Amino acid sequence: MNILVGALITIGVTAFTVTAMLLVRRRAPRGSWFQDGDRASGVFGVLATGFSVLLGFIIFLAFQSYDQSRSGAETEAVIVAQQVQTAQYLPADVQEQLTGQLVCYARAVVGVEWPKMQDGTLGDSFNPWAADLFRTIRSVEPQTDVEQSAYDRWMDQTANREQARIDRVHGAEGLIPVPLWLVLYVISAVIFVYVLFFADSGEGPVTQGVLMGSVTIVITLLLLLLSFFDHPHGDQVGKVQPVAMDRTLRLIDAEMAELDLHVTVPCDAEGRAG
Repeated sequence: MNILVGALITIGVTAFTVTAMLLVRRRAPRGSWFQDGDRASGVFGVLATGFSVLLGFIIFLAFQSYDQSRSGAETEAVIVAQQVQTAQYLPADVQEQLTGQLVCYARAVVGVEWPKMQDGTLGDSFNPWAADLFRTIRSVEPQTDVEQSAYDRWMDQTANREQARIDRVHGAEGLIPVPLWLVLYVISAVIFVYVLFFADSGEGPVTQGVLMGSVTIVITLLLLLLSFFDHPHGDQVGKVQPVAMDRTLRLIDAEMAELDLHVTVPCDAEGRAG
């Protein structure tokens, strides 16, 4: 959801609730529908406080998941760049193959996996180049101390890369379960109806509109913020994007050009096998 859509939703919902408040105000008695305004305000305080605490706690947890996805994407990209360097210390017969497969892995993250994460269709699918990397490294038999050290380092980096990928794809299909959304919407509706009972024909329409509008704007914006964190990946402002992996691809190209390495990449620009 982009900023424009969020603004339109906020304006639309606020216009609806304020209109409803002004319509109810026409037939409301002076002093509101409540005989005891102080007691009614106390009950409203309990409702608003309980809702805000619940929503704030959920937003905090959702932000943690959002930050986990962002950190996972950055860590994965850094490890891919490091593995390209490690590959140059492995036996000569697999150096070029591993380097090309790492490039394809990075391209697949950007061109194949990211659109699926954005649409929430990634599911249990995995990066196919990870399997190719495993098959290639499995055939390696280190002959020197340098190769053995590089082999051990490669295995550690692979484990870290896989964990970083898990962090990256976390929340791709949504973090907030449907029952929790239903609870939040029901509580929001209860608060809306409760505020309507504060309609007072003795108050001016501006005052009544501000009363309902301020409550509506706060609740709507918080729910929209939660919806933003619920799906962290996308191309809208603030969403987690494959910036780190794009940077890694440019870094790998620059390093290979600087070191005069000629690698045949077995995939197209989007990481699909060629």
